[in-house]
This record gives sequence, C-alpha cells and structure tokens, in this order.
Amino acid sequence: MTQSTVDPLHTLARTHLPAEIAERWIGLLRPGLRLEKAADPGTAPVVGRLGGVPELPEGAEWPVWEGHGPLAFIASLDCALLPSAALDIALPTDGTLAFFYFDGQLDDGDALVAPDEPDTWAGARVLYLPANVPTAARATPEGIQPYPEVPLTARAEATAPDSWHPVVHREFTSLPDDHPLWGEDFQEALYDHSEGAEHRLGGHANPVQDAVESEVAHGVLRNLPWDDPRIKEEVFRWVLLAQIDTDDDADMMWGDCGALYWLIRPEDLAARRFDRAMFTWQCG
Repeated sequence: MTQSTVDPLHTLARTHLPAEIAERWIGLLRPGLRLEKAADPGTAPVVGRLGGVPELPEGAEWPVWEGHGPLAFIASLDCALLPSAALDIALPTDGTLAFFYFDGQLDDGDALVAPDEPDTWAGARVLYLPANVPTAARATPEGIQPYPEVPLTARAEATAPDSWHPVVHREFTSLPDDHPLWGEDFQEALYDHSEGAEHRLGGHANPVQDAVESEVAHGVLRNLPWDDPRIKEEVFRWVLLAQIDTDDDADMMWGDCGALYWLIRPEDLAARRFDRAMFTWQCG
C-alpha cells in the first residue's frame, strides 16, 4: 500500500510531533486491512463475516479443545476477495480463513486460552480451507450458540504501533516521560483515530494492554524471565494475522470490551502453516 501524504496518520503525526520525530514515527507504520460491517453490501464487496455457521469440508472435524469441548466459530474470510496486495504479509490469494475460539459458553468462562500456558493453545484455531476443496455449512455443536452473522467489507489503511511497542523503543532508543510521543495531544489524537470496533488483518495490532507480540514471544519461549534478551529478539519474529474486536452487532464481548489476536511467523504464513499461529486476547 502506498503511504500517501494525505493518510490520516501521516497528518496526525505531522500536526502533533516535531518534524524529525514525525517522519521517524511515520516510518514505523504498516499497511493493514480494516474489516467493517457491510452497511450496504452492494456498495463494497463482502469479503467475509463474523458469526453465523462455518463452511467446512465434508468429513472435516469441528475444532475441539480436548477435555473442554468444541470451539465457537468466530469469523471467516474469503482470501480471493481480500485486497491483500496492499499488505506487507503474504496472505493466501484464494481459499478461506476460518477462526475458532473457546469462548466460555460451555464452562462459563472458567478455562482461558493464554500464550504462556501451552496446555491451552488448542483453545484457539485458524483453519485454511483451499479453494478447490468443496465445503458446506456445518451446524454448530450442541451447547454452542452461534454468534449473529455480520457481513464484512475490507479497506486498506496505515496502522500505527502502540507507543509501548518494542519497534517504537528500537527506533527511538529512549522514551523519557517528556518525549513528544507521550504528548497529550498526540496520544489523544491516536486514541480518537482508533475509536470504534477494530477488526483487522495484518498491520500493527491495536492492543488493549501491552504489545501482543511480547505476550506471544514470552509464551513460545516457555516463560523465560521478562528481561531475558531472547524475548526481545523473538518479538520481531511475529506479525499480526487477525484481530477480532468486541462487536455489538455480532454480540461478541471479549472480557471487558477486549479483543482476540492471532499472530503468525512470516515463514509459516508463506507456507500456509496456520496450525502454527499463536493466539492471545486482552481486555480492559
């Protein structure tokens, strides 16, 4: 995606930051796809949906977390319809991505999926369904209520790293309390820019708490001490695949207005190894 000088984030940075810092911060932006409710499906192509029931190949098993039960179907995306050429990650150009998550319907939220607990990783799944494999609508397993279906469109946009993200600290080395990036006007403008439900593919995640890449790095390295330098190195090996936000229309509430995040290593994405995607979630 061409980073236009009229992009809102470029304008925001150049308005609220000193020129040299603004340009360095702009250099950290990454292209992403914002997924939005299709208010008028005839205006923009519908590329996927939240909720409803999934289309699965005949004979394919519904994703299950052994010992806990079936996962809830969260979203599906038609890769052939996504404007993925705008991204800096290698999404498939055809087929379907389907996202599943153990959302607590079966146990009132007792079992939680967390990157630092490997025994829970089976509680979130990404399935890639190739275009040449016939599929059919699959009824939701007993005990799981499907989410209301919400059609989605996609548009390319620049995305910004959270100010606590390791990529920001790598670029600026030191961020004292009086650094312009912590300026009230700049931070408020960033907050206003990200207001509303943020479902996205690629780009930078919009974390509710700390950088999601740090959570995943800590988990895959089996919970090394947080100050271990290997965690900082591992952070940069992961990219956001998808973020699914709390959404009133789909009746999705992740904790206290939180979000679900799936991350993947670029080499696994290129090889279509979606079974190696990692999941985390955050809430306020």
